[in-house]
This record gives sequence, C-alpha cells and structure tokens, in this order.
Amino acid sequence: MPTLDETVAAARACALCAAHLPLGPRPVLRARETARVLIIGQAPGTKVHATGLPWNDPSGDRLRNWMGVDRETFYDDRRIAIVPMGLCYPGRLPRGGDAPPRPECAPTWHPPLLAGLPDVALTLLVGQYAQVRYLGEGRGRTLTETVRAFPTTLEHGLLPLPHPSWRNTAWLRRHPWFEVELLPVLRDRLATLLERP
Repeated sequence: MPTLDETVAAARACALCAAHLPLGPRPVLRARETARVLIIGQAPGTKVHATGLPWNDPSGDRLRNWMGVDRETFYDDRRIAIVPMGLCYPGRLPRGGDAPPRPECAPTWHPPLLAGLPDVALTLLVGQYAQVRYLGEGRGRTLTETVRAFPTTLEHGLLPLPHPSWRNTAWLRRHPWFEVELLPVLRDRLATLLERP
C-alpha cells in the first residue's frame, strides 16, 4: 500500500484527463494523514489553477469566513485536507460558469486519498457534486433541503454546504437560518477539531 504522501504525489502528477482540460492538467489538493477536517469542493477555478493554491479566490475568502478560520489555519494541511471532486480546472460551460468536475477524477483518486486520512472527524461537502457522491440517497431533493438537514448528516461526520460563490449570494439572503443555525455549529465543531497538534 502506498503512503498518503506517495498517493498525493501521484495525484499531483496525474494527466488522466489531459485531453479534456483547456488549461492542461494541474491537480490541486492538500492532504496529510494527521488532518481532522476534510473539505471536498467542486474543482479549481482559473485563479486556483494559476496559483496552485486551493480556494485562493473570493469563494475561499467566504468559505474561511463561514468556518471562522484564518488563512494560516486553513492552509495547515496537518489539520485540514482539501480534496476536490475534480483536481484540475475543467473549463467553462457554453452559457457561463465552470464546467462540472471531470467524471474520472473522484472515482480514481478519492478512495486512495481518503483511505490515507484516518483521523478525519468532519467532512465539509461544499456544493452539489460532493453531496451527490457522499450523501447519495440521503440528500434532499434540493440543495436547500440537503443543507437544512445538516443535524442528521453531522451525526455521520458530514456537513453539506452551499458553494460559497458570489452566485449563491441570493440563496444566502433567502435562507438566513444558514448563518443563524448552521454556521455557529460549524465553527464550534472546528474550534475543537483544529486545536493545534
């Protein structure tokens, strides 16, 4: 069995989908076996592709605000692992917005990567792609229903979140319970899990 470091190195060298990636392969992920928290988002955007640093964009700023953590804590891979559904920037849709994560990526890389993260106690499922894969039939009919049911999924160490993109600002306005009910629970759980090792 390869070590997690070896698996991460192999994932970063992956070119499985190269023919389908408009900017070429540049897998972006972070994982150390001591991580207590795992973030599974969608796929890198162009800014993340350019910098190689996950969530290094306004969506990442909003996500860190939701979590109540600073950049230093967020990028401490001893405590937080970041493994998106698609490791590379997938391109744009014809009508705008990023394309879905490549379908080959998560089935190829998630099993060995997650197997190397034995101490993860909380997984943030950011956006519908992660929720479809990891909640399956346990998710609601809509994103709102899925996120609203967070007390149930949290019992299993899974917390569904909307994507923190500016595109979801209207959703956040329509659902004030997200900030009032969910975010305090998220921040309290993280405060315990992210105590310095």
